[in-house]
Amino acid sequence: MSKPPRALPPDRREALLNTLKARFEKNKNRHQALSWDAVQAKLEADPEKLWSLDEMEETGGEPDVVGYDKATDEYIFFDCAAESPKDRRSFCYDHEALEARKANKPADSAVNRAAEMGIELLTEEQYQQLQQLGSFDTKTSSWLKTPADTRKLGGAIFGDRRFNRVFIYHNGADSYYAARGFRGVLRV
Repeated sequence: MSKPPRALPPDRREALLNTLKARFEKNKNRHQALSWDAVQAKLEADPEKLWSLDEMEETGGEPDVVGYDKATDEYIFFDCAAESPKDRRSFCYDHEALEARKANKPADSAVNRAAEMGIELLTEEQYQQLQQLGSFDTKTSSWLKTPADTRKLGGAIFGDRRFNRVFIYHNGADSYYAARGFRGVLRV
């Protein structure tokens, strides 16, 4: 049995669209040559994606359009909050890592929470793309989608910006820190 599609009530939908539009207009450097009207039409045609954007917004992600994929006719949203989203921190990397912890388990994992929200973690390449748009994670860090061969060995990767450089590091996938969260991507 499939679950019913998730949709926002009309008042919440309208408030979110207004927030996204204001952010879009304020940060034109992230999406030059794209039209808000075209983005809004896509969003209004897909209530479940709008629900996911609301989850990104409500957890502190400040989602914004960062590109358009002509091949798939999709707009690409990243979390663009200056620091790793505040309500998505203190998670280990994935469910396997969460289950492996015997003591002091975090509330959840980044991969689990992203799936619940209907988004994916940024890849290393996407994180580098985000960092071209501004300075992100100067005080925090963000888990990134980890290659299978690295994960198989027990590790996971994360990124941050320090000393005006972007760094990609590794940690045990079961680790978690108050200053480490995750950033998501959503294609609409």
